[in-house]
Amino acid sequence: MKFQIMLEILFILLARRKVSAGELAKKFEVSVRTIYRYIDEMTIAGIPIDVARGSNGGVYISDSFKLPKGLMTKEEYARTIQAMLAMNEQLKDSSLDSAIQKLSAQMKSEKYDLTLSGNILVDSGTWGDTNRFSEKLSLLERSIEEKFALDIDYISRDGVRSQRRIFPHLLVYKQNIWYVYAWCTTRNAFRLFKLGRMRSMLKTEEIFTPVPFRREDVPLKFWHDADKTVLARFEIFCDALPLVEEWLGVDNVQNFKGKYISEVELPDDESLVGKILSMGPGIKVLSPETLAERVSVAAKKITESYL
Repeated sequence: MKFQIMLEILFILLARRKVSAGELAKKFEVSVRTIYRYIDEMTIAGIPIDVARGSNGGVYISDSFKLPKGLMTKEEYARTIQAMLAMNEQLKDSSLDSAIQKLSAQMKSEKYDLTLSGNILVDSGTWGDTNRFSEKLSLLERSIEEKFALDIDYISRDGVRSQRRIFPHLLVYKQNIWYVYAWCTTRNAFRLFKLGRMRSMLKTEEIFTPVPFRREDVPLKFWHDADKTVLARFEIFCDALPLVEEWLGVDNVQNFKGKYISEVELPDDESLVGKILSMGPGIKVLSPETLAERVSVAAKKITESYL
């Protein structure tokens, strides 16, 4: 959200040349102090913005400054706008929407003949969901930017329901799923929370101080816990090949002497057995034997329930 606001501020200044920090703060629903921080970052980046104090003061940009012609190629404009359109499907952010329109206008002013229809659509919500997922995502982004704590009603992978207060620090998008990397006051540590498991979230009045962390500290292989993973080997038959490739990734499926084989480390919980069963007879567990036995037992129980 920060960079969307900074881009919007730039376009406002290019159009009006001068605006008050208070007006910008009101427009973007942030503090005046935050606006000044954004201006400092833009100045460091080389944009000639100055701040004048007093009754006739404000934030202004040099009259000589313009976005240079040929700043981006036609393809760069297209990719940038398409990516912004895709993200806006999730965030439904008015500032981002305005930035998209202005970038499109800038592209047209440079005589690029390109019809934009939005070739990328991102929707991480559940079936039947309208805007609730986007509202959650937007609230989390605001929480990260404005540093207010959230109270969430969360259901773990094991089905345990709990109430947590979290300090969101980073949104993570992995394998088509949104997570938030947040400081959990219950555990007194960072945790990754899956947005799809949040039944509700409530903005609080508590303002938190961010806890320092490095991007490499974020556990992007968060299920790779020796006690909860299994190195599984499968044989895949042709009728299930597309489904398995979508699940495990095409790079993890190899043609070995005329047979499709996959060996991959997976989270070892009850959802794994259910996922294997959902592939029907198109997949066979070759190893470990314990996993094959669990699948066999589960399949027999399903069969018995229909007798």
